[in-house]
Order: sequence, then structure tokens, then C-alpha cells
Amino acid sequence: MTRRIILDCDPGHDDAVAIMFALGSPDIELAAITTVGGNQTIDKVTRNARGILALCGREEVPVYRGAERPLLRQVETAPSIHGETGLDGVELPIPTVAERPQRAAQAIVEIVRESEPGSITLVGTGPLTNLALAVRLEPAIVSRVREVVIMGGGIYEGNWTAAAEFNIWVDPEAARIVFDEPWRVTMVGLDVTHRALATSDVVDQAARINTPTGKFFVDLMRFFRVSNREAFGFADPPVHDPCTIAYLVDPAVVVTKAAPVAVETRGELTAGATVVDLRAPAPANCNTRVATQLDRERFWELVLDAIARL
Repeated sequence: MTRRIILDCDPGHDDAVAIMFALGSPDIELAAITTVGGNQTIDKVTRNARGILALCGREEVPVYRGAERPLLRQVETAPSIHGETGLDGVELPIPTVAERPQRAAQAIVEIVRESEPGSITLVGTGPLTNLALAVRLEPAIVSRVREVVIMGGGIYEGNWTAAAEFNIWVDPEAARIVFDEPWRVTMVGLDVTHRALATSDVVDQAARINTPTGKFFVDLMRFFRVSNREAFGFADPPVHDPCTIAYLVDPAVVVTKAAPVAVETRGELTAGATVVDLRAPAPANCNTRVATQLDRERFWELVLDAIARL
């Protein structure tokens, strides 16, 4: 069954791949893109989202500008990973369609409220500020959302700090709000996404697609490979965000298990950590799941097939 999603993102090289994956998958209907300050400032990531849609010939998908800063903390971006534009290493076309006038949180509320209950999945691949604002703006959306799927956190791993993954670390207060609501939340964290490596073989397959989107992927990975090697020591870059779309397209690709998740907001050394309780079987009322395994071969098959369709 086709999943209708709102993709809340901060493009971002791996966000760009997630957008192309969603657009090119017959199993996904992209209802809207909402942007949030994260990998770069809100102006830059919003421009990037619109440029990606223009490249893909899909500017009918509405783009809504979201939060430019976290709920309580100062702005933090990641130019060491994504460059000064947020998408260094590629050239985007000039968008021909303007972003929508509504702000992201309001748009999320309106789309969920106007859709059939259980028909909208919220996918977050950046800081969770917009989702937290939406649920505070209209708590009634919680019972109407089918599922919240986020790329963020980790069971055992951090990347921006020793304890925390970037998206959660940027706005842990927002993440705590999202995880604490009684909707279903699936966390696709670093333990899985660090296996989604864009090896030379993957990039070669994309090059053989021989389309503008295939070339775009190759150029994205050329820059992303260098920045991830310099920042984290990866020989091949992990492409985190499309793992959320893979989970929706084929849940067998991303294996999950029920487990309570709490977000640390006050620790001097652990702010932004996602504390996953695996000590015993999850209680019957547990509404959070965490990703534990990735079928890497099938993952890249799905991603590259979607890019080829575009």
C-alpha cells in the first residue's frame, strides 16, 4: 500500500538522496516537504529542497519553510560535512515555483487534519523542531498520524558527540517531545545507517543510470566521501536519511524491534543521547521501535531503482 508522507528535512547530501528515493518510489506519495535548520541554515536548506524538486521535475510537491533554530538552544550547522551551501559539490537548477506561505508546523497540522486518520506518515531526517512545534500547536494530530519515522539517534553510537547523533543533539528538547507523545515512533539510528555505505560499486551503478539524477547522485557522493573521510574516518560515506524511506517501502530491509527510548536533555556530556532500554522485552504499551539491522544490498537496489525512475 502506498505510504503518504510529509518529509521534514534539512538538505543535506543524504537528505537529497532521501528526497529522490521518495519521489522515484511507486510505494511513496510525497505530500509535502518541510524544512528545518540543521545541516545548514534555514535559507540554504529550503533553497536546496526546492532545487532538488526542480532537478527531478517535481515542483508540484509543496515546500514549507520551518524552524530556523532549535526550541531552546543556539543554531548549530554542519558545514564540515555538507559544505557552506549544505549541498557543496553539486549544481542545482533555479526553482521556478515559490515555497508555500505557511510555516512548516502549521502545514503539518493542516495536512494531517485534512487527511484521513492514519493516512499520513511523518518522516524526520533533520532536527525534530518542526514536529515538536506541530504537536504542541495541535495535540490532536497525534491520534491521526499513522507513524513517525526518524533518522536520528543511536542505540550504541553517537557521531556529533561521543554520546549523541547530530539531529537529536541539535534540538534534544524537540526530540524528547516527539518521542514522549503516544504515537508510534520508529527510530532509524546510526547503528543501522552506518551500514548504508555508498561504496565505489554503488556509485558506479548510479553512473551507469546515465540520467541527470544519476549524475547528481554521483556528484553528491564525490563530495560526501571526502567530507566523511576527513571528519569521521569513513572510507565510504554512510548515507543515513534514505534508510527511513527504505523502511517504509520494504520493512524487511530495515529490521526493527520494540524498545523504550528516552532522550537526554540535561547531561553535561550526554545531551542529545537516545537512551534505549533493551534490558527486557518491551512492555505491551511501548510505542517506540528502534532499527537494528539493514539489508544493505536490497537497500541500494531500492534507492538506485528509484533514482533511475526519475
